[in-house]
Amino acid sequence: MSQQIAVVTGAGTGVGRAVALELAAAGWQLALAGRRAEPLHETAALAGASSTAPAAVIPTDVTDPAAVDALFAEVAERYGRIDLLFNNAGTFGAPVPLEELSYQDWRSVVDLNLTGAFLCAQAAFRQMKGQHPQGGRIINNGSISAQVPRPQSIAYTATKHAVSGLTKSLSLDGRPYRIACGQIDIGNAATDMTAAMSTGVRQADGRIAVEPTMDVADVARTVLHMAGLPLEANIQSVTVLATTMPYVGRG
Repeated sequence: MSQQIAVVTGAGTGVGRAVALELAAAGWQLALAGRRAEPLHETAALAGASSTAPAAVIPTDVTDPAAVDALFAEVAERYGRIDLLFNNAGTFGAPVPLEELSYQDWRSVVDLNLTGAFLCAQAAFRQMKGQHPQGGRIINNGSISAQVPRPQSIAYTATKHAVSGLTKSLSLDGRPYRIACGQIDIGNAATDMTAAMSTGVRQADGRIAVEPTMDVADVARTVLHMAGLPLEANIQSVTVLATTMPYVGRG
């Protein structure tokens, strides 16, 4: 194989875009997935500056099983295999008191963060198991909230804890087929999703406080390192965070 094939979900913005650009610069062939076509095309254009092959733009709602199946079928048809899934699409949801969280808001976070991650992992797993040579790698985007919660984040926290279980099950079930699965838990990477950190976010003691952030490129370099390991080696879990953010001793 002259080039490895990576599927990146949530590739239009933030962590997904940063990881896509880092992979492209390292020579990976990309399939970019996300709900909105326009930011995906922007990512593809940026990736094209450092890549010899254009990225495939495949608008996809990862909460829709048929759309996910179509995404992975198109990737398999174009490239013949999948070597990496960066399972990244996700949302914080509304930061409201627990008792005010609507069922629909709960469902929208669960559908995207957990069900969407499962559907993409399942489709990638199926392809990796059946292709020749067999195998591949799945990297799930967890969160610091897969370990410790923020106030008013029950849906996000519950789904990210569940992603940790998803990662471990994939890692175990993938062993016979050379499918490795790991998880990256990210704390305060500077993206549009974390813009509120610069103006102040609620702390465990009720205060509103500014939190430090880190360059999202540091996350992308970590994912690239995970992706570049041989399938005989795996980073099961890694935490990358702004050094002085309130995590160790949060509160």
